[in-house]
Amino acid sequence: MIRLQIVERQGAHLYRTLVDAMRSGDLRTFSTERRGRKVTHTNPNYPGWMNWSCAEGVISCEILSPRKPGAEWKLLSALIGRLADKYGDHIHNISVQFPETLTPKPTQKRRSRRSR
Repeated sequence: MIRLQIVERQGAHLYRTLVDAMRSGDLRTFSTERRGRKVTHTNPNYPGWMNWSCAEGVISCEILSPRKPGAEWKLLSALIGRLADKYGDHIHNISVQFPETLTPKPTQKRRSRRSR
């Protein structure tokens, strides 16, 4: 999971602009579900989805890819690229957080005892 915060410029209304563009077809790269709270990429080669919300000019996103763990970067790069290309003048800054993941301890193989 990757977390992302997009801070919009004063009065830009970026969240509403993005949701409206996805619904109208102006932004065909992404589509929305669940009243605009879940965003998916239209290409199936970009696995996962984004859960996002907006409060006081800050769009908070969680990028999830449970079927292909570690592939969240594809969706992240597509989103950042599209935002920079079409909506760069609406954005003040973007912050990306990579939460720590618990790494499993390596297991040692046990030798099976054979009876002699």
